[in-house]
Amino acid sequence: MRVKELLKKKGMTAKELAGILGMTETGLSIAISDKGNPPLKRLEEIAAALGVTVPELFAPQPTNTITCPHCGKPIKIEKGE
Repeated sequence: MRVKELLKKKGMTAKELAGILGMTETGLSIAISDKGNPPLKRLEEIAAALGVTVPELFAPQPTNTITCPHCGKPIKIEKGE
């Protein structure tokens, strides 16, 4: 899920989002991890808190990009000749 990336864009912390959702920060971390499987209702709550749609939580990255693990911004990878 792109929650961490979206948090960076919104200038919000995971702790703030967890508070809005009435969750612990640990609970949120588990829910949004690769192994997390939150119910649709929780996904809708997360999306609403971030001002996006549920599909945007999972939107694929553009081709030839990676996400910076530090800031969450996409980095375009160009093939050198």
